[in-house]
Amino acid sequence: MMQEYLKTKEEYKDCILFYRLGDFYEMFFDDAISVSKELELTLTGKLCGQEERAPMCGVPFHAADTYISRLIEKGYKVAICEQLEDPKQAKGIVKRGVIRVVTPGTVMESNLLDEKRNNYIMSIYKAGTFFGISVCDVSTGDFRTTEITDSNNFPKLLDEISRYNPAEIVVNSFMYDSLEEINKIKERFEVFISKIKEEAFGIEVPKLEITNENNASIENIEDKKIALASINGLMFYLLDTQKNSLEHINKIIMYNTTKYMSLDINARRNLELTEKMRDKSKKGTLLWVLDKTSTSMGGRHLRRWINDPLIDVTEINNRLGAVKELKNNIILRGDITELLKKVYDIERLAGRISYGSANRKRFDFT
Repeated sequence: MMQEYLKTKEEYKDCILFYRLGDFYEMFFDDAISVSKELELTLTGKLCGQEERAPMCGVPFHAADTYISRLIEKGYKVAICEQLEDPKQAKGIVKRGVIRVVTPGTVMESNLLDEKRNNYIMSIYKAGTFFGISVCDVSTGDFRTTEITDSNNFPKLLDEISRYNPAEIVVNSFMYDSLEEINKIKERFEVFISKIKEEAFGIEVPKLEITNENNASIENIEDKKIALASINGLMFYLLDTQKNSLEHINKIIMYNTTKYMSLDINARRNLELTEKMRDKSKKGTLLWVLDKTSTSMGGRHLRRWINDPLIDVTEINNRLGAVKELKNNIILRGDITELLKKVYDIERLAGRISYGSANRKRFDFT
């Protein structure tokens, strides 16, 4: 069993390996030492053919989500290795395999997420002085991409990171080896950064619908090579870690950074748009003042609007016109509010259905 454990651990060196043994997930060696310190668990030992007992600690499988969430908050990645056959029917060692890798940017569990905040993972592909960027909220299927190919590119990259505030970033080798830029990102953002193999960043057009923000198809999409590379790199990472077809991610929106007001991280912090400078809480921010939304989806949408101020006069006036109509029509506004209170978080429910993790308790058909 320990030989099988070590084989699996070799494939997931950068993860804490939760190894299913009966009713527990067990961790061994350095993983056990790290987890026992981080989660204040008792460290025990197990005989495994060596002179000294292997350090070991474990958690009950039915309470694993709680422990995983605490590790994710501390910046760890967790590989979940499950029993793939019934131990009663297995001949010899029970067959096991990693069914999913939980990372800061790929959390799906509702108890680990803020219902009115997107949990983004970002892919950055660097080519020369240009950057391709893709971001995805795996829990909702929201997927966006753009290119930064003008002058003064790295500050614009920082602005985009600040716009989405991703929980995790994956990069190509060239970007990862640009130590000065990587260190600046780490200094300014509390984010987990992973390098994935260069060949994952292919430039082929993915078999997904790609449109602009007006839902129109993109002409000459094959010429957007830097954006395509970032898309493919991110999709590779998501498929590799989630071990799932991710069918709810079926559309990619390509946006232009010049459509929105450019706000750097310092401006966002000083303006306290969505979180306070002192304790990063929502109370007292612009979002806190404005957020009277009735649904989680509306709350996330309002946060995106505040983070992405428009600069096009026509679009600004269209949005103001819609707000004015609801403001002036009290009866209509009241009816819509009451109806929206009955709406579930359809985006995240669809994601859990795609994952096969939804259950009947989440639905009320009465």
